Amino acid sequence: MIALTHAFGLSGEPFAQDVATDKLFPLPGLPAFLDRFDYAVHLGAVTVITGEVGSGKSTSLRAAASRLHPSQHVVLFTVATGGSTLDFLRQLCLELGAPELPGSAAKLTRLIRDAFAAIASKRQQPILIIDEAHLLRLELLAHLHAFTQLPYDQRSMVPLVLSGQNILIDRLLFHTSRPFASRVIGRTLLEGLSRDQMADYLMHHLAIVGGKPQLLCDQAITAIHQGSGGLLRRANALARGALLAAASEKTSVVTAEHVRLASTEIL
Repeated sequence: MIALTHAFGLSGEPFAQDVATDKLFPLPGLPAFLDRFDYAVHLGAVTVITGEVGSGKSTSLRAAASRLHPSQHVVLFTVATGGSTLDFLRQLCLELGAPELPGSAAKLTRLIRDAFAAIASKRQQPILIIDEAHLLRLELLAHLHAFTQLPYDQRSMVPLVLSGQNILIDRLLFHTSRPFASRVIGRTLLEGLSRDQMADYLMHHLAIVGGKPQLLCDQAITAIHQGSGGLLRRANALARGALLAAASEKTSVVTAEHVRLASTEIL
């Protein structure tokens, strides 16, 4: 495998997913999401972020969570699997570090509520983030608020952040989901970048590793934008593949043809 860092004199792997949060590209929808995230945390409410695969949802979640001080907040991160309500409750118990996993949903719910209360007793606020939330079963969406509310629906003990593909909104509109959906106070939709935004995004990531702006010609940037539909994950894959194609030809400029070659290697 050709080392891109050596071929182009880069200080690190270009277009990586583990970019430090203080170096993340300012996505157009990120400021609005951060505001809604903060508002949901303040109120103990629910906020939702949706977008196509690779639109930057996970990056946005990481950026939001990184701003929370661990002495004041306990962030619980789970990934929905499409399993039963019992499966989800067990997963959440494990995330909370519960020593036992009783068999019934009622016992698990009580265990989770007690764990949340224990966190709150330490003057910390638990925050639950559910990624891939479009996979949650309707039966779970119908009862998701049950283990986060105080008695008599006074207020929520735990702010919730749901992240998923765009069909998540459709699932929240089902009649059975309404008790939970009524607690949503903000929705953020991440869309693909425009061509100019994509150019800024690519230049930003090259600058992080010391790449020269002229490394990607204008036609290559256009080809990456068109081939990715403005979606970040696919744009990263195309850009890395195009750099590899250019490196194999020992050329210093990535062209649209290099992007085309890269597109044949990814799905």
